[in-house]
Amino acid sequence: MIEIELDGQKVEVQEGSMVMHAAEKAGTYIPHFCYHKKLSIAANCRMCLVDVEKAPKPMPACATPVTQGMIVRTKSEKAVKAQQGVMEFLLINHPLDCPICDQGGECQLQDLAVGYGGSKSRYTEEKRVVFHKNVGPLISMQEMSRCIHCTRCVRFGQEIAGVMELGMAHRGEHAEIQTFVGRSVDSELSGNMIDICPVGALTSKPFRYSARTWELSRRKSVSPHDSTGANLIVQVKNNQVMRVVPLENEAVNECWIADRDRFSYEALNSDQRISQPMIKQGGAWKTVDWTTALEYVANGLKLVKAEHGPAAIGALGSAHSTVEELHLLAKLVRGLGSQNVDHRLRHADFSNTAEAGKAHWLGGSIAALSELDRALVVGSFLRKDHPLFAQRLRQAARHGAQISVIHGSEDDWLLPIAARITAAPSAWLQSLAAVAQAVAQAKGVSAPLSAEVTPAANAIAESLLSGERKAVLLGNAAAQHPQAAALLSLANWIAAQVGAQVGYLTEAANTVGAQLVGAVPQGNGLNAAQMLGAQAGGAPLKAVILLNTDPVLESANAAAAAKSLAAAEMVVVLSPFKSGIEYADVILPTSPFTETSGSFVNAEGRLQSFVGVAKALGETRPGWKILRVLGNLLALDGFGQDSSEQVRNEALGVDADLSSRLSNASQAPVQLQAAAGGLDRLAEVPIYATDALVRHSTSLQLTTDARQAAVARLPQALWDQLGLAEVQGASVRISQEGAGTVQLPAQLDAKLPANVVRVPVGLPETAALGAAFGSLNVSKV
Repeated sequence: MIEIELDGQKVEVQEGSMVMHAAEKAGTYIPHFCYHKKLSIAANCRMCLVDVEKAPKPMPACATPVTQGMIVRTKSEKAVKAQQGVMEFLLINHPLDCPICDQGGECQLQDLAVGYGGSKSRYTEEKRVVFHKNVGPLISMQEMSRCIHCTRCVRFGQEIAGVMELGMAHRGEHAEIQTFVGRSVDSELSGNMIDICPVGALTSKPFRYSARTWELSRRKSVSPHDSTGANLIVQVKNNQVMRVVPLENEAVNECWIADRDRFSYEALNSDQRISQPMIKQGGAWKTVDWTTALEYVANGLKLVKAEHGPAAIGALGSAHSTVEELHLLAKLVRGLGSQNVDHRLRHADFSNTAEAGKAHWLGGSIAALSELDRALVVGSFLRKDHPLFAQRLRQAARHGAQISVIHGSEDDWLLPIAARITAAPSAWLQSLAAVAQAVAQAKGVSAPLSAEVTPAANAIAESLLSGERKAVLLGNAAAQHPQAAALLSLANWIAAQVGAQVGYLTEAANTVGAQLVGAVPQGNGLNAAQMLGAQAGGAPLKAVILLNTDPVLESANAAAAAKSLAAAEMVVVLSPFKSGIEYADVILPTSPFTETSGSFVNAEGRLQSFVGVAKALGETRPGWKILRVLGNLLALDGFGQDSSEQVRNEALGVDADLSSRLSNASQAPVQLQAAAGGLDRLAEVPIYATDALVRHSTSLQLTTDARQAAVARLPQALWDQLGLAEVQGASVRISQEGAGTVQLPAQLDAKLPANVVRVPVGLPETAALGAAFGSLNVSKV
């Protein structure tokens, strides 16, 4: 430690720290623009000039290392005069447009100009003008004349997002921040550039000119999308959500959020919102009051139970729903005498369940991902499934961590990959077994499954056998895999041999919570695939309750789901949107996360509760209240709760310590299954197709990721075999056994294994197809 004197106060800091770090520790504010605690030091703006004793001129606090006995003055006449001089230069070319600037009222330059700027400018020459640039639907670069070249956005792209999409071109007064040759900004974390811009140069395109910062009330919330559970500040005006920004929480999302967390709020104000209950009568939809709708549902469920027995009733809930909603959904179905309840719509292996009352989870803290030395990620579209986890692993890699991958494609994760096995989904277990075999050979033990050790498997084993903090992480595709239980068992064996933790990155905001509240079948209950007719072992359901989910877009087999729902006598949809119009009989408008109180349990098992931040739209009601009233109408016991807190306490316990209920233990046998042959389908869920909120967000659907999602990516051998190279804008016809046929634009992906075709799920364009993990037939159109 080194001791310095800062404004007469003794401060101890780590050797190698800068004066700015010492000031932060002492609670002394030094004005700055380019410095950001999460980014590298650039020393561009010079606003943080301070007076260092024995230095001939003021020094930048952000780039001046501390030395033993250094004496620093931040408020001396020399320091303040230097800071005022810098401010005068910064304002020379700055347009005087605070009254119309979106950043007005929350602008660092505006704030500091009050303290350090002059009352008038000595500069009378013409100011420079920088022409605006179009970089996509999320970020506006309409007023780049305001840019002060702090390069925060450039460094964010390079260091946090992992891709340099913005850079500075030219020099001197001609310098400009711009994209490369007119490209758009497509990173899944791009919206954070808006937050870190200290002036109004980068602003939110969907939010622009819709409200002034002082008109907005700020309320805390939690993201309902991926399993990070990012903390949010939702900004509301006139009971309408106008903007979403991050709430800093170092243990969860640091100070960043993904673009779907930031911009999905547009769906809340979508014309697809439903504000009153609707019933289908004679094939036409009719708006009714709540009493009529709920009595219709209750009477329908009673009738089905009387005619077909309770086993003909089932419920499917999205893991984007709250703990309270899923708990009451499971309780309602069980109260009717049925065990048919599930949240795992995209899964194929239902033997892969945690012990009763427990849940599969990340295996450690989210923050620990940044500190790993070694990691093996199996079956994950990491960047698009978990943008903030990818960012954590990117930080670990920047500090020397070795990240290895077993997956079906070679997507660019924007971080260095130490070793990689790219194999068809049907060969993932074999590939993981090869790594286990290499570990076994290195340790002189026997592996659970014999496999041929490849150089890539050897490299992964060597990586995992070195280092201290290690993890084997199973992605969404590994959890949804037909051999998910065997993959987990093998991952556990490898982790035990190398001293690593095993974890699931987990799919949705409340995947862990859904398991803990028992939203899975027990006893002879049907799982999601059996309820939707995609798996043998269950009679067709007569009554289905759908909570915040559209199985045609959110299940493992879209074609089977559509057929099964069409055959049901009554389908009840609880959703904020006009969902399932084709197959539903009644739609009950439920409140999205901004209009209800509730809780999510994120990947690390952290219970996070939130309250509604805006008034409910029209007659919309919280999902837990709808289910509680339904329970009363059906005369079921245990539906007398008055608040979501009571429901949560009943579901998880009053002082819920969930740590003892988290387990990735697996006793499943590890054995290979015979490959089906043919072309394997590799099915990702596109980043902006994961749930109803992102699907209804206009700006997110205009991004490159969304516009280019509905394509079939073909390996080189198949591309050549079909003769697609000669066809401009080629399309292919794709079919699956027992399902329909779709026609999609074709793209060459030379890095795909020869027997893999990449066709996404979760899109209307591919909804006629069958199993996400199945064989495809492909022909040229």
